[in-house]
This record gives sequence, C-alpha cells and structure tokens, in this order.
Amino acid sequence: MPGLTYTAPTSVDAAVKLLAGSSGLAKVLSGGTDLLVQMRSGRMKPELIVDTKKIPGIMDIREENGGLIVGAATPGAVVEANAAMNKAWPGVVEALDLIGSTQVQGRCSLAGNLCNASPAADSVPALYAAAATAVIVGSKGRREIPVEQVPTGPGRTSLAKDEFILEFKFPPRPAHSGDAYLRFIPRTEMDIAVVGCGISVTLDDKGVCTAARCSLGAVAPTVLLVQAMADALVGHTLDDATLAKLDAAAQAACKPINDKRGTIEYRTKVAGVLARRAAKIAFDRASGKTVKAH
Repeated sequence: MPGLTYTAPTSVDAAVKLLAGSSGLAKVLSGGTDLLVQMRSGRMKPELIVDTKKIPGIMDIREENGGLIVGAATPGAVVEANAAMNKAWPGVVEALDLIGSTQVQGRCSLAGNLCNASPAADSVPALYAAAATAVIVGSKGRREIPVEQVPTGPGRTSLAKDEFILEFKFPPRPAHSGDAYLRFIPRTEMDIAVVGCGISVTLDDKGVCTAARCSLGAVAPTVLLVQAMADALVGHTLDDATLAKLDAAAQAACKPINDKRGTIEYRTKVAGVLARRAAKIAFDRASGKTVKAH
C-alpha cells in the first residue's frame, strides 16, 4: 500500500520506539486476521505496521508460579494443541478455536482478538471469565491490568499509542475448578456471535460454588464481566433455583442493539439460555467430568 511501512523488530524496546516515533496511525500486527481484512476493505489505513512476532517469547506458552503465561502473538492452533491450557482452561481453548477457519487458526491470537475490541469477539468472554491479566509494555515501562480493562468501546482500547500486549497471565487453577464458553450464531460455523457467554467456577467437595466469574459478549458495546451472574452461583449448587437466578442476572445485564443477527429481545433471551448451558458445563468440568462444549 502507498505510504505504508512494515517492520518486524526483534526486541520490545525496538517495537516501543517505533510505535512512539510514528507520526501517523501505527498498528501492531499480532495475528493480523482482523487488521489485514480491515486494511483491504479500506476501513483501516495505517502508515506503520509493527509486526511483533519476532520478539522472543511472544509466541510461546510456559508455566510460571503454578499458572500459565501465553505470549500475545501465540497462534490459536498452538494454544489449542497445548496440554496444560486444555487441562486448566478448556473454555478459553474452545473459545479461541471458534475464531475463523483452520487457516485463520494458524494466525489468530488472543491479543489480536482482544485489541480488535469487538463486543462479539469469541475469546474475550472466556479471557474475562478466566481472570487473565494482560502484560503491557510501552515507553513508560511494563504494567499489568485485568483483561477486562483493555477494551473501552467498539474498536477502542485503553492502550496508549506506544503500548502493546506482550503476554497474558492465567492464574493457578484451584482444585475442583472448571470453565466453559458458548456462543450462538445464525450459521453452523464461521459467523459472528449473536451472544457469547463465558463462565468459570470453583466448587467445594459438596458441589457448592465457592468462586465464579461470568461474562457476556455481543450484548453491549464491550464484552461484559457480570458480577450479578457470579453472585447467583456463589454459595449454591447448580439446582433449578440457581439456574433461574443466573438466567435472570444474565438477561438484566444485557444492553444489546437490534441488527440483522438478532433483536434486542432475542439477544436478551439467548443470553439467559447460554448462561444456563455454560454454567452446567463449567460445573461438570469442576466436578471432574469430561465434557465437550461444542
């Protein structure tokens, strides 16, 4: 493209300097499956692309202090093949696996999906439910924030011009824990979510929920972390009364729009249904059952 500069620095410092020194629109290339489409359509016209994939460690997965570190540019296919991620966070793996085709899976990344800041992003509700932390680097150094503090609106994030995500930290997984992500789409595959729901729970030895995080996608300008849904689960087993409270909390949190994929009323109803189903899968996994979400 005329006027476009592409660069692939091999260090964090070099990448940050390039971003900070750009006089026009600069974009970070993590996976590129959203950015390249937006450029080809003319919606995005950057003057500089900083490809971060040559920075050491940014495409790796490692264990640290009982938790997991996932490099920001790690391809979806690599995350999905990782045994530790599948064991600890199957909901995150399944959510990432829903992004696009097999070919897209070889490029897409958690950082790209999060920073694209679509309210209908699939991996983002699962990241929220997992209590993942984004490690951000920039001219002012390194900082860590909960992933839910990154998107601020459709296509907008809290990252400064010279900042990018280096990696994600997933916390240690307590015993009797499980997560799940479900979405509803009009087609059988490769479509944008009408509603998405991520739920992560920890149970005691009697099946009572002791901790929970719940999220909804495609029902507001950003993915939502819904405390009222978690409150409906904590202190309870997953009986009919608990499911009813969870359903009501999910519907109450919705602030959707009408579009070609669904009406406000439809999206709101589906949010409650998906919350029930995702909770059942998360509870089953926390109880030691092997359950496929899709």
